[in-house]
Amino acid sequence: MKSEKSQIQVPCSCGSIHAQDRRHFLKDMSLGFAALSGIPQVAGAMGGMASREQEWSRSGVLQQGKAQRITLLHTADIHAQLYTHDEFFWEKGGPVYKPRGGMAVLKTMLQTLKKDNPGKTLLIDGGDCFQGGGVAALSEGKAIVPLINNIGYDLMLPGNWEVVYGKEMMEKDLGGYDAQKICANMFHDTRDDRKGELMFHPWWTTHFGDTKIGFIGYNDPLTPRRQSPAYSEGIQFTKPEKNVARYIRYLRDYELCDMVFLVTHMGLAQQVDLANQPYVDGVDFILGADTHERVREPIQAKYSKVTEPGAFGSFVSKLDIIIENGKVKDTSYQLLDVDPARYKPDPEMQQLVSKAREPYKQELDKVVGKSKTTLVRYYVLENPMDNLITDAIYWKFKPDIALSNGFRFCPPLVPDPRTGVAEITNEFLWSMIPVDSDAKTGVITGEQLWNWLEKELHNVFAKNPAQRFGGWVVRFKGMEINFTAYNEMGKRLNWVKVKGEPVDLEKQYTIVACERHGDPDDNLCRVEHVSEARKLGATLHQIMREYLAAHSPVSPRIEKRVTATDVPQDLLSQLEGYPYTFR
Repeated sequence: MKSEKSQIQVPCSCGSIHAQDRRHFLKDMSLGFAALSGIPQVAGAMGGMASREQEWSRSGVLQQGKAQRITLLHTADIHAQLYTHDEFFWEKGGPVYKPRGGMAVLKTMLQTLKKDNPGKTLLIDGGDCFQGGGVAALSEGKAIVPLINNIGYDLMLPGNWEVVYGKEMMEKDLGGYDAQKICANMFHDTRDDRKGELMFHPWWTTHFGDTKIGFIGYNDPLTPRRQSPAYSEGIQFTKPEKNVARYIRYLRDYELCDMVFLVTHMGLAQQVDLANQPYVDGVDFILGADTHERVREPIQAKYSKVTEPGAFGSFVSKLDIIIENGKVKDTSYQLLDVDPARYKPDPEMQQLVSKAREPYKQELDKVVGKSKTTLVRYYVLENPMDNLITDAIYWKFKPDIALSNGFRFCPPLVPDPRTGVAEITNEFLWSMIPVDSDAKTGVITGEQLWNWLEKELHNVFAKNPAQRFGGWVVRFKGMEINFTAYNEMGKRLNWVKVKGEPVDLEKQYTIVACERHGDPDDNLCRVEHVSEARKLGATLHQIMREYLAAHSPVSPRIEKRVTATDVPQDLLSQLEGYPYTFR
């Protein structure tokens, strides 16, 4: 593959809380919790990492300047979560919830880690920053930009949800970032004079003394299919294989980089697959994002290693590299918790968050319902949060089947141990349903339903990771399914029941779901060619408020609406075949 310089296109279990309500407690923690001092605890083999850092501190070649330590701090999928929240962990065979995250806590942590290796630390974010919360949605991302700038990131990648407010707004929001922006596979696809040009610079390089490192960025090429098509109108996405090999060679042979990284937002399975392809030979690490996976030890593939730093500002991945004479001598990787018990929230960020939220505070603080059970969304097959959403749709319109997309957003909401309930606010609705789409109904046959479910299961469990959409199993009410995840395409479903009866392939069924903007009129939640399609005059947020007003406190649980023969009910990751566990 030719790699001439002229070919490189460069564009012009949670502790009890007795003193106060959990919701206010978590918010207050991110604004004023007294921190403990000391080195942040490493998630994983703390002792080994600490001893390695102690060895480095005594290293003669480091002290004499013959070698140097470079630190990369990586976040991703923050999804505009501004405050400390309950975070899900899997420990001893069950879920545990602990306070984590918050922009003010995150800033303190990142600045503290930078001071540990001053002048040789980079802050990198892998995308999906300004979508997923109420303040972000109501300001179309603008309110999040000053917060990201205040943290002081060096490098940013647009994620698949950065397109949510449309191309022009995405360009304005990303243009407001002080950090470098890179992406090698997003092109202008318009009739103006930019058509065919890259929207962002494809790569970025930086020096640390005599050491030079380079980064190449890639967003998910499936974005126009995963998101509502209207969001990415005017943008063309290409697959990494189109140009990654020549960019790698350019950085290695022309820019003379000692190390090359890919910063990607494609999902863990696709990123591991990418690391197994010969065209990424020459990449040291793939710093991944999108599926909110928590990689606690780099995943070694054939040509590169892969990491991913979780979501919601709850974690930071820390990669330390020892380089001597242009050669990598040692590396150390840790996934660190953004723990408010260890880091005092930054006062300046506190003020910025309050300022960003102030115009929307009254509306966002309104309590619209209560839950007696934890609202959580981390399970691949079925979860209480989406059961609540489909319960509401089913109650409102009484179709045969109510559908919801398999969103990955939203931290958990845990009942206050004092009162036994969790308050659901308008702000939480925006985290749970980040796009307030119109409800839409239509009619399909049992055969259409069966074939559509097969396609959706393939999107989740395809043997070829490049064919996975990155989401979870579609959510629903009024239907039960059983499948075998790792069967061949079109042969996964074992049975489907609608309202307790085996599906009749010739019968017609009514469905209600959300409208995806830009889809054909006869599409409904990625179900194609439905008949009698029409909007129902209500948005998902309106439906949720009505349902919660009539039924609070709710108690959604996993009900085995979805079961599988070869994966557990509590499946937490789609990646198989590697020594990786989500926890």
